[in-house]
Amino acid sequence: MPVRFAICGVGHIGRRHATLVSRHAGAEVVALVDVRPELQADLAARFPGVPFFLSLEDFLQHGPAADVLTVATPNGLHAPQAVAGLRHGLHVVIEKPIALTTADAETIVRTARETGKLAFGVMQNRYSPPAAWLKQVVDEGRLGQVFLVQLNCFWNRDARYYQPGNWKGTRALDGGTLFTQFSHFVDLLYWVFGDITNISARFRDFTHAGLTEFEDSGLVTFDLVRGGSGTLSYSTAVWDRNLESSLTVVAERGSLRIAGQYLDKVEYCHLEDYTLPDLAPTNPANNYGAFQGSAANHVQVIDNVVDTVQQRSSATTNALEGLKVVEIIERIYALR
Repeated sequence: MPVRFAICGVGHIGRRHATLVSRHAGAEVVALVDVRPELQADLAARFPGVPFFLSLEDFLQHGPAADVLTVATPNGLHAPQAVAGLRHGLHVVIEKPIALTTADAETIVRTARETGKLAFGVMQNRYSPPAAWLKQVVDEGRLGQVFLVQLNCFWNRDARYYQPGNWKGTRALDGGTLFTQFSHFVDLLYWVFGDITNISARFRDFTHAGLTEFEDSGLVTFDLVRGGSGTLSYSTAVWDRNLESSLTVVAERGSLRIAGQYLDKVEYCHLEDYTLPDLAPTNPANNYGAFQGSAANHVQVIDNVVDTVQQRSSATTNALEGLKVVEIIERIYALR
């Protein structure tokens, strides 16, 4: 029996979820939820026969039976909507970030435990072949002691992205550049290298004063709990188009660098007694018209959710790890 998904929030990312679910042999879309009634006609053409609801409450009270609620709404709504879905007896898939505060993320984790339901965070960078390769190399101990980790995220997000009257750019619903743009890079840092401590940070707002309620650039330094130190440099003030995302590691038994616009290629690998294997190609970037996002790995997310709900696999990104990412970003932003 196919896993039945209700998609809450049908913007760019919500539509991608709905499209991928509808194409999946083991899944189906049973409801679409969005507060914008003007979307209904287009969605009816794209997803014929799928009912449309103007609020999550309306769907939960009157909608068809479902197994999974996908939450792809503005960041500040993720936690309350995920909790509502869990309490209604649904598994939840939560777009990044799962919440904007550690307390809200903890509520999701606790509610999932109390209801016996699964809460998945969407951290699509984990599915890119270079990232999976890096995780394997580190877990196998091929680097020895890690000395330095440098993460650079230099993207373009200008007035084409932060448009007046939109939720993007607001403190309440967006939360900040690290939450909306770069939380999956913070996830990659935590997933591969573990927790961080001794954080210091500087924040600047170069070009977004009239566009957002928060910084567009930051310089963060930290120590890794397991040993070694790191930096995270990020900016959305890059002119016209994205520059790069990159991760450089200097370690006891060698050095490596993953780079490209979206961490999509291993640019340098020089490790003791090791030859870089051929990696699968990275998926192309999410394309939003005038700007681009990270690699489009949502299909693997859907695969994992379907397999886990049908008890053939386990969650690649659970809410506990999503909570940790929120907590790390909250600790960085405590220095604003």
